[in-house]
Amino acid sequence: MLCLATTMFKQVKVINKVLPRSRPEAAHFTTVQGLECIAPLVKTVEETPQPVTVGITGEIPSWINGSFLRNGPGKFEFGNQMYNHWFDGMALLHQFKIENGTVTYKSKFLQSDSFKSNSEHDRIMVSEFGTLALPDPCKNLFQRFVSRFEMQKPTDNCNVHYVKYMGDYYVSTEMNFMHKVDPETLESMGKVDWSKFVAVNGATAHPHYDPNGTAYNMGNSYGRQGTRYNIIRVPPQKTNDSDTLQGAQIICSFPPEDSAKLSYYHSFGMTENYVVFIEQPIKLNLLKIVTAKMRGKCISDGITWETDCETVIHVASKQTGQLIPVKYYAKPLAVFHQINAFEDQGCIVLDLCFSDGGDAMANYQIQNLRKSGEALDKVYNTAARTFPRRFVLPLTVDSSMATGQKLNTLPYSSATAVKRDDGKVFLSHEDLHLDDLVEAGGLEFPQINYANYNTKKYRYFYGCGFRHLVGDSLLKMDIETKEMKMWKEPGFYPSEPVFVPAPNAREEDEGVILSAVVTPQQEKNTFLLVLDAKSFTELGRAEVPVKMPYGFHGVFASSKQ
Repeated sequence: MLCLATTMFKQVKVINKVLPRSRPEAAHFTTVQGLECIAPLVKTVEETPQPVTVGITGEIPSWINGSFLRNGPGKFEFGNQMYNHWFDGMALLHQFKIENGTVTYKSKFLQSDSFKSNSEHDRIMVSEFGTLALPDPCKNLFQRFVSRFEMQKPTDNCNVHYVKYMGDYYVSTEMNFMHKVDPETLESMGKVDWSKFVAVNGATAHPHYDPNGTAYNMGNSYGRQGTRYNIIRVPPQKTNDSDTLQGAQIICSFPPEDSAKLSYYHSFGMTENYVVFIEQPIKLNLLKIVTAKMRGKCISDGITWETDCETVIHVASKQTGQLIPVKYYAKPLAVFHQINAFEDQGCIVLDLCFSDGGDAMANYQIQNLRKSGEALDKVYNTAARTFPRRFVLPLTVDSSMATGQKLNTLPYSSATAVKRDDGKVFLSHEDLHLDDLVEAGGLEFPQINYANYNTKKYRYFYGCGFRHLVGDSLLKMDIETKEMKMWKEPGFYPSEPVFVPAPNAREEDEGVILSAVVTPQQEKNTFLLVLDAKSFTELGRAEVPVKMPYGFHGVFASSKQ
């Protein structure tokens, strides 16, 4: 039974202050008690296909004109069958349309083949990450047994992000399929299969973009050459109106450290001249994944956290497609999202959010997110925290360099790169925070002023504080001082912050932060929050008279594009 717990704290509108400077805790861990039950945030909601006008409190700057698009799971069962994992819910697309200080809201379920098939049969017909579709109960025993040996149908439930290729918007996940969507109507304009254009079995939901619109992504392949990681480049423009990803090409292909176990990855880093790929100890056991249906297991059963494996970082040239000769090694780490990367004085500075444990996927089973009381506290208190950290990768390492020599010469970073006895370069990170972020529960969903500072030296990034299993605050981090600013309102859970630069902005943080803020409390409304990015104070909010579940990622599509 879904619960609604009353928050333990008094209602506080905004917390916005620079917290005191202090030294980061080595443990990066704090325990909590009395977490609010967030079960309604992972509960099926109805779509809102017709735009509804929402009430404005404060002021939405008139220069913000466009659509704030969000993606995430919105339906968690069909008939009497329920999904097991948060990642499995059917994609619900959201649009906050902002025009001259007014806002309308609408949402639609992505009409994927998976959604249509599930809806038609009123049960789960297509397996997802953490849920195995069961054999048709109308079949006899023999037919159900034989069905376990049939090829598992891949899902096209694109519930993670909005991405842009050749001027078109797509919703994506990490499988082969994307759906091209109209950002105005939220309607699917067709399913697109990556493998029809390049020899990959899927791609990440976090591509990177050059200023001219050229996109880069990464995907795995399984062929005659064995298992490979591939770097994909997609040109900025179509060659004709009928093309989708025509012209996409693999510019670099290289094997994993262990051919039987690729690393799971959700994103990657990019500088002006290089792509940076982190091969982490979250491993995909290909044999287990291929035989999952036969064994009566879901895909997630084939993913393991292997602490005896070091993290390996690969760097490839965007121009030549060649890997540089140096491989970098670090302690076991678990990373979902990069923050930024740039080149400086012969080094790559790589900033990312990572934790020291790989249990995050298991923690986000639906049964965990719907717990309450001590059971919910236990899930949170035993989970690894994610923090923003920096690596420095020297691009030139040769045999003349002495063992034990420190190779990071950048004066502003305490991150280390050391040549070991075995000739490998071992990296140790620098924390990009103080211990106030430990109290805030760490940081995820990092965002920057991407349009103007991606691949460049920068000062600020934004994210969600995680003093719960989902984000419960918005944070602004200053890399130079390592101080942070916070927006928080008890009982409300903000989504990933998206930075929108102000017209003719001269400073890095001149603009606004957009975030969809949801609540499990039935008497309170969801709202679109607009913060001044510089001061991190609230400018306005637009209250939505419908419930939204907690989602994943989004973008701002300017009406001037």
